[in-house]
Amino acid sequence: MPGPQLSQARMSAADFLFAPEVQKLLKVVFAKPAHRFPVNELAKATKLDAQDVERTLEHLVKSGILSQHKAEADNDNDAGTVGANTSFVFYGELRSIALKSFAAAEPIRTMLRSKFKDSVLRAFVLGEDDEATVELLVVHGELVPDEAVMSAACQKLSASLGRHLKVHVISSRKCAAAIASHDGLGQKLAGAMEIIAQGDTKAKPAAERAGLRGLFSRR
Repeated sequence: MPGPQLSQARMSAADFLFAPEVQKLLKVVFAKPAHRFPVNELAKATKLDAQDVERTLEHLVKSGILSQHKAEADNDNDAGTVGANTSFVFYGELRSIALKSFAAAEPIRTMLRSKFKDSVLRAFVLGEDDEATVELLVVHGELVPDEAVMSAACQKLSASLGRHLKVHVISSRKCAAAIASHDGLGQKLAGAMEIIAQGDTKAKPAAERAGLRGLFSRR
């Protein structure tokens, strides 16, 4: 299990990942992890204002996701560069998400928070394969999402995204057990992107309900 410091770093990073500026910057930086980018190069590549780039980079560096490199001593006009921090504990997972899943994560999050705010307790993007299938894990609380409504919402969203959605719906108790036991699902969760954290919605944790164990998969 990750220690408190690592868990806090992961939560801080996850909370920030949905900002459009962050997504644009990480796509560029993670595409060339060995390259060191000056602010003006990133601003041009992302079509963002230089001040927005500087402000966003400061947070990413503090979170440990990116590394900052000092300016050359003989160049007073050089403000330094940033690059991917390949030693960051979640570097591999974040890079995979940045290059594949950002385009789908925010629309999915918006849909779940608007249509299932009373039942979805947590949600994770487990990954995206080479065939553009996004695997989503939904953790329900006291109320269980209606299967037909969830399927219809996923089908509509899938059509707009141009991606296949494979959605698993489980109880919070089963989710906690998977994390604790480090089984197959627990291992997937260790590298997943949490798009809805407990407390983000009005869903209340379940008491003893076993939960819905179905699998929804729609285009």
